[in-house]
Amino acid sequence: MELTSRALVYALGAVAAAALLATLWLWPRLARQRPLPLLGRIALLTVTQVSVLSVLLLSVNDSYGFYSSWNDLLRPGAAPVALAAARAPGAAPDAPVLVRPSAEGGLEGVKDVLPEGPPEEVGRVDSVRITGTASGLADQVFVYLPPEYFNQRYARERFPVLLALAGYPGPSLHLVEGLRLPHTAADLQRDGQLAPTVIVMARPTVAPPRNTECVDVPGGPRAETWFAQDVPAALRSAYRVGRSAGSWGVFGYSTGGSCALRLGMRHPEVFGSAAGLHADYTVPNDRWTDGDLFRGDRAAAQQCDLNWRLKNLPAPAENLLVVSTRAEEDFPATEQFLAAAKQVAAAHPEFRVDSLVLPDGGHSFETWRRELPATLEWLSDHLAPPPDREPRS
Repeated sequence: MELTSRALVYALGAVAAAALLATLWLWPRLARQRPLPLLGRIALLTVTQVSVLSVLLLSVNDSYGFYSSWNDLLRPGAAPVALAAARAPGAAPDAPVLVRPSAEGGLEGVKDVLPEGPPEEVGRVDSVRITGTASGLADQVFVYLPPEYFNQRYARERFPVLLALAGYPGPSLHLVEGLRLPHTAADLQRDGQLAPTVIVMARPTVAPPRNTECVDVPGGPRAETWFAQDVPAALRSAYRVGRSAGSWGVFGYSTGGSCALRLGMRHPEVFGSAAGLHADYTVPNDRWTDGDLFRGDRAAAQQCDLNWRLKNLPAPAENLLVVSTRAEEDFPATEQFLAAAKQVAAAHPEFRVDSLVLPDGGHSFETWRRELPATLEWLSDHLAPPPDREPRS
């Protein structure tokens, strides 16, 4: 069973209940002060406590997504595995494979929130594992392919791409189940409000359980390199997707929103548009990041501070959307960022900033689901159709 499967939680819950009943039933029979009854009591207590603790830990992991697979849990520092599906275009036969199918992440358990119907009518969600050659990281992601991807009329067309990022410490599955992204995208595309788009769903927690805030940590995980170089290169090797920055966008909620805005402003040559839902604008130093991610390197920290970048660096050629609510705890920080960003945009037309602010709503999936359709429509309006086509075979 997958680490995130509900069946595993239910099975261990049944074991815990059986162990408790067995303890109540057998305890009087093991009351003698002899070695075997004593060992029996110890065994009963051990099985009961371990099973109850396992249920508790699995439930917490399901809610917060610290680990999305057994591989994450048992081999957190493991090197990327060799893949066997798609190599980079023009790569040598012995070059590493970048994308392969994966059964990780628990997609089988959330079919009730996926679009229902054949791929040529509602699209398809793939579960794949990506290996990065530049960052040395590997992780599982979900890829939503629109119905047009399976239509012969579009057999030689490339599609625009949206990279969607979950919050911390949530797994990629939260984008499918909590945000209901594939279902919403399918509905919008059917109604003509979203152009046919490939949507890649990933988590910012590429080095669990640490929060790397999608930056390259000195001496540690190169999360920014993973998202800005490895993920686009791998997807282009396996899917018919655009190659220009104008046909790529990135968005996310919470920590994923912070990552999206940062990736957009720091890498406009990769992502032409970025949207952040309830984002932060600086990299925090807290227990989730294990303190200072930059290890005292003030210059590196400033480079990832979006307010500092607006004041001190040239404006990037980027489309930004900032989404929040007036009830959000850190809304004053959003107002401050928007004021600075719009001031820069007034003097630099290549840098464009829009905002969507609701009067109420908290830091929750309920609010993010309300904001999602408008966010996707905005991104679709700012994604350029890829000019390149698949070469004829």
